Amino acid sequence: MQSKQRILLVEDEEHLLEAIKLNLELEGYRVTTATDGKKALKVFKEERFNLVILDVMIPEIDGFQVAETIRLQNTEVPIMFLTAKNSSEDRITGLKKGADDYLVKPFNLEELILRVGNLVRRGMKGDDLKELNSYTIGDKTIYFNSYELHLADGSITSLTKKETMLLKLLIERRNEAVSREQILETVWNYDVYPSTRTIDNFILTFRKYFEPDQKHPIYFHSIRGVGYKFTDNPEGQSQQ
Repeated sequence: MQSKQRILLVEDEEHLLEAIKLNLELEGYRVTTATDGKKALKVFKEERFNLVILDVMIPEIDGFQVAETIRLQNTEVPIMFLTAKNSSEDRITGLKKGADDYLVKPFNLEELILRVGNLVRRGMKGDDLKELNSYTIGDKTIYFNSYELHLADGSITSLTKKETMLLKLLIERRNEAVSREQILETVWNYDVYPSTRTIDNFILTFRKYFEPDQKHPIYFHSIRGVGYKFTDNPEGQSQQ
């Protein structure tokens, strides 16, 4: 199990929270916890996760509302509900809110671990499907494996590893705002982050590479208070 597989565990029963957290960590997962819905949404916005485990009956904002809000931000991360409610109506509600699995309390921890593993693997397969070898923006093509930008006239510009990683992340999440925290964790992969200006400078560089008019960007956008976004133009771009 790779440590990069991260789980957000939302549960307000302290003993159960600690028991689940311990067992998941023993399996090699990195677990972040929250005990209410408000904190869960804050943490989810700031970090990247491979799975969200949600108790339904939690303070501040209930699990159903948390799942619904998460789904507005991210349609791909697997969500598992933990709940004492066992009615078919509750299960249907959970699935409508975007849940991928539903486990009723009390449950067997071994079963929980097996279900978690299945959901994380399913999510990782989804990531594999999105793997890009190249991507064309306008008349320029990025080759991710060789860190190269090929221009229409046949000339080649070398890209740095960080430039390539950031381009790939934004393109994989095209038309979706990507938070500064997600970028810094994915591209820089450490806890002491550089300033926002660091990413701004990368975005400015990308505009020089790709934008017909740098002052009026159509591809690379900074979204105040949120992060950054690459906007796909279906007429001018393709992927392989």
